[in-house]
Amino acid sequence: MTGRSRTQVLDVTREDVAAALTSRLGAGFRPAMVAGVEDDGSFRVVYVLVRPADDARVELVLRTSGVRPTIPSLAAVSYPVGRFEREIRDLYGITPEGHPLPHRLIRHGHWPQGWYPMLRDADPTPRFDPDVGSFPFLEVEGEGVYEIPVGPVHAGLIEPGHFRFSVVGETILRMKARLWFVHRGVEKLFEGRPPAAGIELAERISGDTAVGHALAFAMAVEDAAGIAVTERDRCVRALLLELERLHNHVADIGALANDVGFGLANAHGQRLRETLLRINKATTGHRLLRGGITIGGARLVALPDVDAVAGVAREVAELADLVLAGSTVRDRFTGTAVLGANAALGVGALGYVARASGIDVDARRDHPFVDLGEHFAVVLEQDGDVLARFLVRVREAAVSAALVRDLAARANRSIATPYAPAVDGPGAGLGLVEGWRGTIAHRVELGADGTLRRVKVVDPSFFNWPALPLALADTIVPDFPLANKSFNQSYAGNDL
Repeated sequence: MTGRSRTQVLDVTREDVAAALTSRLGAGFRPAMVAGVEDDGSFRVVYVLVRPADDARVELVLRTSGVRPTIPSLAAVSYPVGRFEREIRDLYGITPEGHPLPHRLIRHGHWPQGWYPMLRDADPTPRFDPDVGSFPFLEVEGEGVYEIPVGPVHAGLIEPGHFRFSVVGETILRMKARLWFVHRGVEKLFEGRPPAAGIELAERISGDTAVGHALAFAMAVEDAAGIAVTERDRCVRALLLELERLHNHVADIGALANDVGFGLANAHGQRLRETLLRINKATTGHRLLRGGITIGGARLVALPDVDAVAGVAREVAELADLVLAGSTVRDRFTGTAVLGANAALGVGALGYVARASGIDVDARRDHPFVDLGEHFAVVLEQDGDVLARFLVRVREAAVSAALVRDLAARANRSIATPYAPAVDGPGAGLGLVEGWRGTIAHRVELGADGTLRRVKVVDPSFFNWPALPLALADTIVPDFPLANKSFNQSYAGNDL
């Protein structure tokens, strides 16, 4: 099922899938996702690989039986692929044979045996069993070692997640995160909808990333259906992405200061975020920029007030200087929760988490949909600590403000040609977007009637959550909130 997409599709067998994946990883590709797909009487497992150097895209398609389906595990070849395999097993019942970590990833202990929620015949209201299967945690033993459990219920509006610390004194020896406490069935909810009706769902995958997910979804549909988007609308889309990046980075800059006791800086950060949210409301009619992305185009109420955005950017720079001027704050940031470059590469880290560890990855350059010109630059830091992740945000906020001004001027000079393109199928397509947390990937399959047959969603948090425990080794327990905020991964984007 290739449709009009430019992605190269290759069928592979159980015997050659490992070699096919290994050779492409060696050629500079990275795994963007692994998607399970149910066909009539059989399954497909689609390994989606992308190459940042030239934006090449390849799908390796492995077919397996509809009865007791199995695939050979490729976890030894790629750690992220191994996590996708566990996800596919829990959602479809496809067993990755030989997986080194065969325990459940997203499956809830009270789900009925043999019930896999993504199957066509899955009961939408199953009778849940008692939760009798405890989640396995590796116990760290030794003199003075004790455990601290945190969550899954947290104070405030934080979504559920369980963190178990093995500690000596105040030093963390090991931390294990248990996520997926809320399975919302998001991918299942896409099925059968017309593509235009998928936008509102994509905007709500992770509330702080409405533009990023809606745009990745729209671009996947357009790739599948062969829909062209005007230069003006591509500029507007990029503009909305940068506005979304700005208000989230500004909020994090203040929150990081707050986690080391600098509450006044956080108050100013939230004040600046509020200014940006009001600009968002004037731009699309929604504070979180919902409604700006459409299939085949983009829609604005008005162009943003670029002078106001520039004013916020100047204040953000001043705020960051104020935060780092104090030795107490700088000392707490420096050398805390270090994620080394090799560790970041091993888990496939994306976004500001990767860039703070010196990994030069950014979909705005690697998988571009519009030329951002001289105002764009990939921001890198090398130390991989809280300070590096703070500085990446600060510098990216300045880049985003410059891009907003340029993109608004380009969009204003162009003539809008909005239309509602007809979407007919079948076809499959891929959308890649640099959301504010990192690269978002959506893969869409359209049915013969043009409706959504399968939508696979990957938030960058799926790749970045495993990096947090690596960074916490030798970090003290009181610095966990600070370290966690410096990563600031999405629970909702992960727990689909």
